[in-house]
Amino acid sequence: MLTERLFRTDDLPPAERFDGWRELMSKTLCPMDMNSDRAAQFQAQTRLLELGPVSVWPTMVEPMSWRRTPRLIRQSDPENYHVTLPITGSVGVTHAGREAVHGPREMHVADTSQPFHCVTGALHAVGLEVPRKLVPLRKERADLLLTRRLPAEEGYGSLLAQLLEQLAKGTGPYGPADGPRLGSIIVDLLSSLLAHLLDADSSLPPDTHRQTLVLRVRAFVQQHLHDPQLTPCTIAAAHHISTSYLHRLFQNEETTVAAWIRRQRLECARRELADPTSRTTPIHAIATRCGYPRASDFTRAFRTVYGTPPMEYRHQAQHLAE
Repeated sequence: MLTERLFRTDDLPPAERFDGWRELMSKTLCPMDMNSDRAAQFQAQTRLLELGPVSVWPTMVEPMSWRRTPRLIRQSDPENYHVTLPITGSVGVTHAGREAVHGPREMHVADTSQPFHCVTGALHAVGLEVPRKLVPLRKERADLLLTRRLPAEEGYGSLLAQLLEQLAKGTGPYGPADGPRLGSIIVDLLSSLLAHLLDADSSLPPDTHRQTLVLRVRAFVQQHLHDPQLTPCTIAAAHHISTSYLHRLFQNEETTVAAWIRRQRLECARRELADPTSRTTPIHAIATRCGYPRASDFTRAFRTVYGTPPMEYRHQAQHLAE
């Protein structure tokens, strides 16, 4: 039998169950903010199957939400792709500038190096952790598939889903030495599935290509808000297109590229200012992380958009949170 670890909240006193689950997930997956309206009666269980560098997590959990924030990413990042295969229930995910809801047998992939937010009701699912460095795809290409439904009924997706479901049911047929072999098979199936979907995208109509490129640009901006040199010119160069073509891509959007960058930087700063865990972080440090190396520029831009200086906004947000 494969080496596995079992965790059940029923093994803990009721008052400690949700905190115990939160600590387990943060230590073994990656740091996350977790919440549940049922924390006082929370129940969950998971089996951790370690297949070499790959981990498989058959899990049952009650309604909850979890969030991977920029602060937590800076704290610790395993640089994994996380795949979720719901068996029953559904998962709502916001990630890489996109939103989606995935029901039974609708797999999706997330990147622990990028912020995401997930919400679920009662869920029975299989989670999969694969080091990103093992997937032989350029990151900017794989980013196009974040939050998208990965088909589990045909092709590589079907093979991957069947293997994950089989491992969730039991590992009796396998011995400890089979773990790394199974891990290699899973990496190959996931890599082939992602590559196949990206190849299929190359035959999509021009309008779909345009929208896909806009999504790539938005994801790129979110990842590089800290860089004061982030401009339409540098974005165009990173995506191997001309600056004029980049501007044409945004003609049908609500705002220009430059204005959207400014708004995303300010929203990044506003979220950190309102975050109680960042109350001791100097405002100039938050401004720098969000792409404003000069505090005076940040203060002026923030007050123009939100009608109050950053310091006053922080005080108001913290007062409301108390």
